[in-house]
Amino acid sequence: MNKKTNQELQALVDKATAGDKKALETLIAGVQDIVFNLSLRMLGTFADAEDATQDILLKMITHLSSFKGESSFTTWIFRIAVNHLKNYKKHMFAHYPLSFEFYGDDIVNGTVGDIPDLTQNVEKEILAEELKMSCTNVMLQCLDMESRCIFILGTMFKIDSRIAGDILEITPEAYRQRLSRIRRKMADFLEQYCGEYGSGQCRCKNRVNYAIQNHRINPLQLDYTEAAEIPIETVLDVKNAMEHIDGLSQDFSFCKPYQSPERIKHLIQEFLDSTQFSIVQNA
Repeated sequence: MNKKTNQELQALVDKATAGDKKALETLIAGVQDIVFNLSLRMLGTFADAEDATQDILLKMITHLSSFKGESSFTTWIFRIAVNHLKNYKKHMFAHYPLSFEFYGDDIVNGTVGDIPDLTQNVEKEILAEELKMSCTNVMLQCLDMESRCIFILGTMFKIDSRIAGDILEITPEAYRQRLSRIRRKMADFLEQYCGEYGSGQCRCKNRVNYAIQNHRINPLQLDYTEAAEIPIETVLDVKNAMEHIDGLSQDFSFCKPYQSPERIKHLIQEFLDSTQFSIVQNA
């Protein structure tokens, strides 16, 4: 969406609300990766992120006439997505909440030896990468929902504190202070326990079979390593957006953006082709 001016976006919104299907498809295509990546980091799994993304995009479609151009279209989408995800109760970790204490104890005391080979002929290096991406994403679930959202907006999307504060309905100063504390908490945990991003004892390659046994990764369904990674610049214009929040050297490089899965695109296209869309447009 960053390649279009506000006037161009408003024109697309006006056309879409007037029933122009092509304009609506263009708007959806411009934000679906943003919505998916925010959902993935907020909810922890690809399956839950796909379901939530579909819900959010449908909410965007049905509320499009409420967009008045008082903020950027991307900010408007973030607000819809954040409000939806903060109240989302259908994802796995809503039923099985995590904590840093639990995660740390599992790293230190989890029995990783004497487990048979469960890799099903998938290369261990590939499974180790899948585990690394899955583990660091699931680690975000140790944060409360509000803190998780602050971390993702500030660290992955690098959103300016004025915009992020507007999305979260807090002051820019409060956002910056909380982001700095949360980033420090995350960095301290990684430094203490993780051997990939810190100096901890945990090594993904040594825990592959343990992770498979505990259903944390599936050799036959490699969500992260099979997903199409995309540059963050194609998701959002981040040039000159990141403020100096803290002096952490940890760059949290596990926050990689991915292309939204084809299933979401097909489901949304089916909706646009259905009589449901006509009903929405005629409402």
